[in-house]
Amino acid sequence: MSQKINKKLFQDRKRTNVLSSSEQKLISYFVPRVPSWISSDGLTAIGLLGSFMILGSFLLAEYVARPWLLLGIVGFFVQWFGDSLDGRIAYYRNKSRKWYGFALDIVMDWISTVLIGLGYVFYAPDDFKYSGFALVALYGWAMIISQLRYRITDKYTIDAGLLGPTEIRIIICAVLLSEILFLGSINYLVIIICIALFIINCVDTKKLLGMGDERDWAEKKSKEAPLNEKEA
Repeated sequence: MSQKINKKLFQDRKRTNVLSSSEQKLISYFVPRVPSWISSDGLTAIGLLGSFMILGSFLLAEYVARPWLLLGIVGFFVQWFGDSLDGRIAYYRNKSRKWYGFALDIVMDWISTVLIGLGYVFYAPDDFKYSGFALVALYGWAMIISQLRYRITDKYTIDAGLLGPTEIRIIICAVLLSEILFLGSINYLVIIICIALFIINCVDTKKLLGMGDERDWAEKKSKEAPLNEKEA
């Protein structure tokens, strides 16, 4: 893609995911082309609509026909579009509300995660439903790590190393496509995703605790320094 990255749109966060460059180019292309009557909150609503589409795809696949899972793939694109552009459009139009946007984004991400997990619980047979609960819990754990990292380091990142929300969406879309072609494959692939998320979360939690320990020592030293100066 020849589109250049508009760095102004991404100055509030650090991205480390594999697709960050391509994703930022795509967002930089879309942002100026969003009609003026669509607000940042409107894009958030579009993202939420995508989540309901994913929920609907699972319900339709369970009670009507399995190919309806294709609707979920479309839903993930709609969700990505709204979720990725809502904050960026605010920066582009110089209407950013940092803490309002931050709070809204986190709440909508959690609601979307629950809707997707709920959809899978309706679709999954027997005890495989528990892996849907595990997936929601593990993704919630990852979200908590992200917020705590922000609190400790004052640097906001939504990625877990090379994986970010976009990569996870693509992986789940591949899982949906696999389920359409090979009935039952989603049940085992979700378990694999849960295991991978558990390992990633454990590693990130260990790093997070290390960051917290470093900040504790740094703050302790900064408090001791004036006392040492007075004693000298």
